[in-house]
Amino acid sequence: MTDPIDSSAGVKRRVMLQGGAGLAGILASGMAPFVHAQEKIVLRYLGTAVNQDKAIAEKFKADTGIEIQYVAVTTDDVTKRAVTAPNSFDLIDTEFFSLKKIVPTGNLKGIDTKKIKNADKITTLFTKGEVAGKAVGDQGTAPKKVIYLEGEKSKKFATAPTQYMSLIPTVYNADTLGIRPDLIKRPIDSWAELLNPEFKGKAAILNIPSIGIMDAAMVVEAKGLHKYKDKGNMTKAEIDLTIKTLIEAKKAGQFRALWKDFNESVNLMASGEVVIQSMWSPAVTAVRTKGIACNFQPLKEGYRAWAAGFGLPATLSGKKLDGAYEFINWFLDGWAGAYLNRQGYYSAVLDTAKAKMEAYEWAYWMEGKAASQDIKSPNGDVLAKAGAIRDGGSYEQRMGGIACWNAVMDENEYMVRKWNEFVAA
Repeated sequence: MTDPIDSSAGVKRRVMLQGGAGLAGILASGMAPFVHAQEKIVLRYLGTAVNQDKAIAEKFKADTGIEIQYVAVTTDDVTKRAVTAPNSFDLIDTEFFSLKKIVPTGNLKGIDTKKIKNADKITTLFTKGEVAGKAVGDQGTAPKKVIYLEGEKSKKFATAPTQYMSLIPTVYNADTLGIRPDLIKRPIDSWAELLNPEFKGKAAILNIPSIGIMDAAMVVEAKGLHKYKDKGNMTKAEIDLTIKTLIEAKKAGQFRALWKDFNESVNLMASGEVVIQSMWSPAVTAVRTKGIACNFQPLKEGYRAWAAGFGLPATLSGKKLDGAYEFINWFLDGWAGAYLNRQGYYSAVLDTAKAKMEAYEWAYWMEGKAASQDIKSPNGDVLAKAGAIRDGGSYEQRMGGIACWNAVMDENEYMVRKWNEFVAA
């Protein structure tokens, strides 16, 4: 069962009179006015399947009458489409790290924050790189580096806040290792544990090069092998060192699997074939809904963060452009934010999401407090029993503990080539 759609909002009827004679002429002829709904707006929403949720599209259509048509592709293909086929979508949901490839093409329109009702409430994590007034780690592509553009048609990032944003944040999180505490039976507090021979044949790492190598870099630093200037932008020598470390571990039999697919990571963990691995928060949640112990483990070195956001193609205009702005405003208005928070993600505007959540839900998900009653997912699955505390604690503890952000390196092509050597080793 999904969150109930608010039928009281209904579909807003956008109607207009037709006929050259005008209303007076129609009435004089004795004919009833011919009325029909305004031309239907359909927004082609390009993104990954992970961020495309049927319930969100249904709720938005119920509230506004505007239809969302999901176009689901891989993370890499989202970027490729943005660069090569900007007319193939009306709204893009992409990661901030992809912007260094997309923005210089001029294919994205700067989003006018004066048209975004809650723009001034977007969390300071994005606008200033701060949580609760304290700076967080900004290695890699921290959103604050790429969120502002010099103008609506700019191909350059602004170094200070402007009226125009490249993306309006949708979802974000701080990733860490997932573990099976019932099978490990001891505390885990460091990224170094991923390559601990104790877990030989029962460890796994994410096989998406630009993300997997960041996890590997966290391990390399945690083991004291090297200190990176920027884990998100390694030199060739640093890439070599990182990949060498992974290849040695792989040849020693450390990895049970290199996973690419969300469901694969869930199945590896749920089966017990793997007890420690790169993991995403909702995947940990999915394991737990099966009644199996699984922790999204806070580690002393901090988290690797990621963030996605909505962008607009430069060619978008007219009713479609208006519809896209309406969707972005609706998305920041609370319902979608609360829906995402209940899945373990974080929303861009915290105030509006809080208003759409029960106090006990907010206390568990955002304040790090013990659940006063069972915590359920949007479709009713029990995620945590009464008394449970969220892994990593509060929003401030988790997002304030970021060490680096997902990124595309200057040496990306070289890195991918070396990563493929690791996969083939």
